[in-house]
Amino acid sequence: MLSMSFLVAVFWYCRRLYSFLAQLLKRWSSYLQRKLIKNHSVLEEVDLLAYSARKWREETKQAKHMKEAYSELFQNYHIKYLREVRKDNYCVLRAVLFQIFSQGIPFPSWMRERDILKLPEKLLYSQGCNWIQQYSFGPESYTGPNAFGKLRKCMETLKTNWAEISGTKDHEERRNMCNALFSDESKEHKLYEAIKFIMLYEVVEAYEQIKNRGEPVPYLFRLLFARDTSSDPLSFMMNHLNAIGDSGCLDQVELFLLGYLLEVKIKVYRLHRFNTEKFQVNCPNEYRREWNEISLLTEDDHYYHIPVIRM
Repeated sequence: MLSMSFLVAVFWYCRRLYSFLAQLLKRWSSYLQRKLIKNHSVLEEVDLLAYSARKWREETKQAKHMKEAYSELFQNYHIKYLREVRKDNYCVLRAVLFQIFSQGIPFPSWMRERDILKLPEKLLYSQGCNWIQQYSFGPESYTGPNAFGKLRKCMETLKTNWAEISGTKDHEERRNMCNALFSDESKEHKLYEAIKFIMLYEVVEAYEQIKNRGEPVPYLFRLLFARDTSSDPLSFMMNHLNAIGDSGCLDQVELFLLGYLLEVKIKVYRLHRFNTEKFQVNCPNEYRREWNEISLLTEDDHYYHIPVIRM
């Protein structure tokens, strides 16, 4: 009888312990899931019209205009859902790179022919651009001699993650990899700084071609150099590029440059320009037929979200 009572007591204790551990594991899992979702810089899909109704609930002229623009997208552009993107000054770079990675879009052709890890070294030593020491890394202040090493780490992060994710054919696995990457702020910022530097590298290359009257360059570079604030690569870096991620975002000509160097057609829906010819624009406006297409949605040309099409 004593043995039986002992076994019953042990069994009861094990059941209670198992139940307690199961509840603890469930709570811990829920906590990690909430934390991960909170850290996501790109959220899951939400219904487009529900988002519009929640965002623009006031009875104002602007709210009416925006709700009409959202309704137009839903009815005539087959955009049924929206993925919100964290609103900071990396926003447009985040929205573009997230789509490139999640769709498994490979490196652009020129990037497959050159080792992007050598671009900082080439710019500094081969082309004599020692002013890149004044390069700013988003919210970080001027880094001086450390700029070269930091840039190389950024390029390594971009190359490694892009190759790994684009080489993953399973859609669910690629989705999980993107969610993990875009929940890691440190890695994210390195990706964006690498893209900023590639933009600078392309501008230097185009500037040298124009100066030496070499091969013709796309018209977008002439637009960029026509601005008083970016008449040469140094002024472009100091007045525009350094602010991205900190106090500024990309202008439209820089969005053209972004699409050009990544070899993607960026279709932008500009809701504040609804009922005008600028409601939907392509960046760049000159693109190749074989380029992949991604989409952006903006209410103000500053913050961008990802529209999701369902036919």
